[in-house]
Amino acid sequence: MTSLEELAATLRVALGPDRVLSDRQELRTYECDGLAHYKVTPGLVVLPRDATECAVTVRACAAAGVPFVARGSGTGLSGGALPHADGVLVVTSKMREIVEIAPEDERAVVAPGVINLDVSKAAAAHGYYYAPDPSSQQICSIGGNVAENSGGAHCLKYGFTTHHVLGAQIVTPDGTLVELGGRAPDTPGYDLLGAFVGSEGTLGVATRVTVRLTRLPESVRTLLAAFATTDEAGAATSAIIAAGVVPAAIEMMDALAIEAAEAAVACGYPPGAGAVLIVELDGPAAEVEAQFAQVTALCEAAGATELRIAADTDERTLIWKGRKSAFAAVGRISPDYIVQDGVIPRTALPEVLRRITDVAHARGVRVANVFHAGDGNLHPLVLFDDAVEGEAERAEEVSGAIIDLCIEYGGSITGEHGVGADKAKYMPRMFTADDLETMHLLRCAFDPAGLSNPGKVFPTPRLCGEVPRRHRATDPGAAAEIF
Repeated sequence: MTSLEELAATLRVALGPDRVLSDRQELRTYECDGLAHYKVTPGLVVLPRDATECAVTVRACAAAGVPFVARGSGTGLSGGALPHADGVLVVTSKMREIVEIAPEDERAVVAPGVINLDVSKAAAAHGYYYAPDPSSQQICSIGGNVAENSGGAHCLKYGFTTHHVLGAQIVTPDGTLVELGGRAPDTPGYDLLGAFVGSEGTLGVATRVTVRLTRLPESVRTLLAAFATTDEAGAATSAIIAAGVVPAAIEMMDALAIEAAEAAVACGYPPGAGAVLIVELDGPAAEVEAQFAQVTALCEAAGATELRIAADTDERTLIWKGRKSAFAAVGRISPDYIVQDGVIPRTALPEVLRRITDVAHARGVRVANVFHAGDGNLHPLVLFDDAVEGEAERAEEVSGAIIDLCIEYGGSITGEHGVGADKAKYMPRMFTADDLETMHLLRCAFDPAGLSNPGKVFPTPRLCGEVPRRHRATDPGAAAEIF
């Protein structure tokens, strides 16, 4: 009997047979997350119902020396939840209890498998909502959001997921349940909660999360502005921020992204636009009205060819429908695509977008741009047809060149999708060997055996038992292998 078979037998006794999947066809259901061109069939899938079962699972993995990977809804776009072929995939989708909504404390306590949007729905009756809203908020889970620090359109005004997580119960890689942070605004000592948020499952598994709730705004105004070029849309974005206005969101889509959204959901964006901005303001009614007039004037001054102002909730929903569906919609105009994710200074948007277009043209592929313009968080979609010889390779080259551009302009290789398996090979382009070794020391403090989500974030498959500085990152290309 192999170690995985022994582990499966142990967990079936501890959790029940319906919590452990080992049938090949069932396992293949979980072979990838949202980054579908990386696929690994897990050795075993376990479906815990609560924190205790999750801890039992991780403890059994630690005892057997078997690696494990946590997964929520599987919507991640960097391969952060890519399974390990000889390991256990711990799926938290059955852990969907909203434990507490506490408006008096502006807090909610939820299990990791709770869907992002469901937190806001539960809090709405009390006059509150949960501000971080990734485009996949209707299906993504809070645990996954915490792992990747994924935020969404409204991060511009309200901050990223890490700013809305007050505490977390986690299972450490040895199977111990511990509490990080809590209900208080701050806790003494090192910020271990801050280290955990965005650690991409390399420090353990979240089993309960305390999140900050935000009071629903008195007023929300949304407009869609069409421009002939992305340069003009970028100029309008910079002008709005320079005027001292901080919208709840500023989103941009270029012509190709608009084409895809129209084909998928018929959102009715202005035909022929080279770019559109979605600008949303919220807050006290008087302030919103004053700033909305200011934003409208700034868009017109930047060359807006058409302005559409949402008159009611239905029109606001339709404006957002095109943006929220854009990633999936690209499938309507291209059989294959790579979703890239990087950040640049907002003022560099026009120049970087032009250079992305130049890089794509030079390699004969198309790039659709849909992104959070307000904070410079790019999400280029590199389109290709895998059936055309060499096109996938050229798309990968363009994707890598976009990352290089982000670094060149002082940005980052990821904004909210994480590094995962996809971009571990790019880490040495942004960080020195000393930087990476320092990060690795932190990982080792949580996970000395290297069992928690191995092969992600770091460019080499180093074991935590190895002493940093003796094993430096080697050839980044070789490090692209999926472990």
